[in-house]
Amino acid sequence: CRSVLLAAPLTVTSSAVMAQATQRLVKAVATRGPQLVSAAVTYSKPRLSTFWYYAKVELTPPSPAEIPKAIDGMKALVKAFQAGRLSQLTVKEALRNGLVATEVLMWFYIGEIIGKGGLIGYNV
Repeated sequence: CRSVLLAAPLTVTSSAVMAQATQRLVKAVATRGPQLVSAAVTYSKPRLSTFWYYAKVELTPPSPAEIPKAIDGMKALVKAFQAGRLSQLTVKEALRNGLVATEVLMWFYIGEIIGKGGLIGYNV
């Protein structure tokens, strides 16, 4: 009952004002729409070309020649960890390594979610 008292009923005048405002908005979008689309395309073309360049380079699967290099890199990392060289990392190197590990983990989870077809079963 209280919400009914607080809500003001729409009058003919307020409906007419809303209709006029809607008409002005539609007219403004219709006249400026092509300009906005043109500006958006002009703005995004160089950024999209840069994105596609790096996407083609960075998101390709490893070639058979790169797999042994990756395995050797992982072996070197394990040996460095066992030898105690982990404590000799700078903060910048440790942060970079942590970010790379986080990125790999997130790509794994994204692949799992895509493979499962949904977020169900994950604590998001």
